[in-house]
Amino acid sequence: MCQGINPETAGNAGQSAPRGMRYHIALVGRRNAGKSSLLNMLAGQEISIVSDTKGTTTDAVAKPYELLPLGPVTFFDTAGIDDEGELGELRVKATRRILCRADMALLVTDEQGLTDAELSLIRELQALKLPFMLVFNKADLCPPSADDLAFCQAQQIPFIAVSAINGLGNREIKQLMYDLAPAELKAEPLLAGDLYHSGDSIICVVPIDMAAPKGRLILPQVQILREALDNNAMAMVVKETELPKALDAMTTPPALIISDAQVIKPVSAMVPDNIALTTFSTLFARFKGDLSAMVAGAEAFDQLKDGDRVLISEACSHHAQDDDIGRVKLPNWIRSYSGKTLTFDVVAGHDFPDNLEDYAVVVHCGACMFNRTEMLRRVRECQRRGVPITNYGVAISKLQGVLSRVIAPLAHGL
Repeated sequence: MCQGINPETAGNAGQSAPRGMRYHIALVGRRNAGKSSLLNMLAGQEISIVSDTKGTTTDAVAKPYELLPLGPVTFFDTAGIDDEGELGELRVKATRRILCRADMALLVTDEQGLTDAELSLIRELQALKLPFMLVFNKADLCPPSADDLAFCQAQQIPFIAVSAINGLGNREIKQLMYDLAPAELKAEPLLAGDLYHSGDSIICVVPIDMAAPKGRLILPQVQILREALDNNAMAMVVKETELPKALDAMTTPPALIISDAQVIKPVSAMVPDNIALTTFSTLFARFKGDLSAMVAGAEAFDQLKDGDRVLISEACSHHAQDDDIGRVKLPNWIRSYSGKTLTFDVVAGHDFPDNLEDYAVVVHCGACMFNRTEMLRRVRECQRRGVPITNYGVAISKLQGVLSRVIAPLAHGL
């Protein structure tokens, strides 16, 4: 048994965690199976509207939560998988999009037990390789049948009987969610903490240009700094123009320099070869995705042909500036490197096209706003379709001729 699972103390601290650092748990099932009631029980609050009328939940309801000791999670209450009509079809599609972003699913059924709808959804979850459990809700009205329990045992599907109305099984279902979570989620995640030691110094190189948010740092920079503090390291933040002064002022060379990818070429020229150097986005390629796949995907720039299409994919939506990295800088660098006439398409947020085969390469942002599961699904889908995928930091390092140096500190992970 894990320590610390307590429905009275697992509360709302997770609301302050970055969205991409939260574990996503989807509540799915038929209409009126009690998904909304279950979410309210799990959160200890009236989050979702509960009604006997089928189809009360339309758009997915998201609830950030601190599920100790697992950490920050987000529960998604979704529309019924059996919704009907034109609007119902759209709601079901929205539910399936949530499943593609989820780390775990709670398949909720009621006193009817396992119907064709649940059996179909089980096959879908298994095809997605998504960890899930069966939640037999309304156990106060009718316990799960012997046949349904035998099916779960034969299929090795975790299950639990609960009553969202009276709180039966509240502690146990949270324990089961923890047990079902993959080992990598329970382990302390590392961005760069394995690349230096306690007492070491690191330097973060952060250019301030038109795209820099006013009055603050971007999330990857903040996370690197916080990790350094947690690891008792000393972190310095400088612009690329001040880097030579910072290096000259240090009596002991830094253990690691982490640069914004956009200035990696001049930074690489400033930093002596004996100092480890990488980029924020390269670290996120490992942290959120698959660094080996991203490095291999960057080789596609050497095979581009006239007329090829390149997909630029970003995890967040933002107002594009005149020097926007995804819409301006990267396309210009890729055209200059390849010497080819190319077409660039840009998608943002959770949009990801079905026609991946139309693209010669996918160039993804660092995915700081995604959880690891969603980013890995994109990587795996590109691999399944035979489409190379890389990310901004790896791509820029390749295009600037410094990729081998940037990935050298992470070579043990390739």
